[in-house]
Amino acid sequence: MTAHWFSIAIWRVSIWAFLLMAVLIPIAAFLVYGFFGVEGGSIVHALSLDNYVEVASDPVYRKVLGKTLRIAVEVSILCFVTGYIVAVFINRQRPALKYTLIFAVAIPLMMSYVIKIYSMRGLLGHTGFLNQFLIWIGLIDEPLSVFLFNLTAVRMTLVFALVPFSILTTFVGLERIPDATINAARDLGAGPIRIFWTIVLPLSFPSAVVGVMFTFVLSVGDFLAPELVGGVNGLTYGRLIFSQFGIAFNWPLGAALSLVLMVLSFAVIAVAGKLSNPRWLRREGP
Repeated sequence: MTAHWFSIAIWRVSIWAFLLMAVLIPIAAFLVYGFFGVEGGSIVHALSLDNYVEVASDPVYRKVLGKTLRIAVEVSILCFVTGYIVAVFINRQRPALKYTLIFAVAIPLMMSYVIKIYSMRGLLGHTGFLNQFLIWIGLIDEPLSVFLFNLTAVRMTLVFALVPFSILTTFVGLERIPDATINAARDLGAGPIRIFWTIVLPLSFPSAVVGVMFTFVLSVGDFLAPELVGGVNGLTYGRLIFSQFGIAFNWPLGAALSLVLMVLSFAVIAVAGKLSNPRWLRREGP
């Protein structure tokens, strides 16, 4: 018995040690860079709060952060609505078709993110499917440039790339709703609308919130979509951080900017964890 508990203790210590070395220490080491500076193209390892003061006081950073948060919220709402509708549709199909459709939804997640972005560039470009379709139906006479290299293109690309997360997480929540509960509600005289608002939505909402968390966190820090389809008007916070670690070669400032994004992401994850708890939706008795 003693040897058994000793092996369990060793296993737990090993797990925590792995997490410490693989996650916490790299993050801590990365954030320490925020206290350094850059002079003459070289990093100066002298502790200072200048980078964090610049991030907090510069209105450009605040403006870009606000714009990025707005885009992330809009993308999350679009993914939530679209994902929920698609998940409900798939859940109502017969089992063979249902899981075939879910597999089809999961296939894009196995593809390279860069490939998906370039496919959107081809879809939204001058000779892309969208412009050609609008010309074919007679709505426009020549290709439009409003679909690419702007924030609208960034939103559309992010929704296209991230909506599978909302569909899959919402589908899991819908699958967990017992058929007996739905049938009992029908036997008691509840109609489809009332069943949805009183049973389906409350029970699937926690899973849908997890999808919103995924889409928000991934979209708020994304830099590839703004870089490849946003153009000069697609400056976002993630792209700003990317530039500091790339062309600007100012890793300390990039680390300070990243800290703000990390804190916001952790806050969203914490709120999502609270909302995704089914007990949060239950009404406590007197």
